[in-house]
Amino acid sequence: MSELDDAPRTYSGALLAVIAISLLAAIAGLVWCSTLGSRLSTQQAELADANQQNAKLAADLRETDARLRVTTDELGRSLGLTQKQLDQRAQELVRREQAEEASTKQLLSAQQQTAQQVSAVSTDLTSVKTDVGGVKTDVVKTQNDLASAMSQLKSMRGDLTDTQSIIARNHDELVLLEHRGDRNYYEFTLDKGRKKPVGTVSMELRKTDQKRNRFTLDIFADDKTYEKKDRNVNEPLQFYSGKTPELYEVVVNQINSKNEISGYLSTPKNAPAPAPTGQ
Repeated sequence: MSELDDAPRTYSGALLAVIAISLLAAIAGLVWCSTLGSRLSTQQAELADANQQNAKLAADLRETDARLRVTTDELGRSLGLTQKQLDQRAQELVRREQAEEASTKQLLSAQQQTAQQVSAVSTDLTSVKTDVGGVKTDVVKTQNDLASAMSQLKSMRGDLTDTQSIIARNHDELVLLEHRGDRNYYEFTLDKGRKKPVGTVSMELRKTDQKRNRFTLDIFADDKTYEKKDRNVNEPLQFYSGKTPELYEVVVNQINSKNEISGYLSTPKNAPAPAPTGQ
């Protein structure tokens, strides 16, 4: 009997626990429903207030639109313009403002481009100044080198006069003499036994002596023949030529072979020039 008495008591305790949990759940549900209802009421009030404000704004907009139309009509009547014309004027003003804005942008772009070009020109000008300075330095150096080279040119006594003649002993020195600009120079190569025109005169090689660097040469000028016999290399061979006779010089720089020599003819600056080839 004690076991039977304990069983009903156990069932009664479990039933009471279930009832308690159900009550708690019901109370929580009531609280949540109350809170939700309060929130819903608040949102409905806010929505109603928003609708009221929207209605007021719509009314204000309609009023403003009506006033704008009245003002537009009055303006049109005062100017004698229709609504279409007013719209065209408004569009024209908008286009003008857009054009002015675009023009301003173009002006700013042009100014920036001009500034860039001015900067580039300034840079180029600085570079040019640097180059000019370099050129001046090179010119001074060239002049100094030329003066030094000129001082090294050999001066020799001519075979006719007691004066010293500055001669060139090779092609490079002849170029230096040409830079002086006080005489004319004609380079030549002569073959033995062949008369050859050089400048306004003619010359013919008669004999060579390679071992002793000596030679014999005939010069033909103004229907005269000048024999330069047994002369030395780099010796100024002088003669006079022209209507008003002036001093000419022949310098043989090298005996190339027993049948060939080479050198140059020097004439006064105002001496006649040779006729062009083919005339």
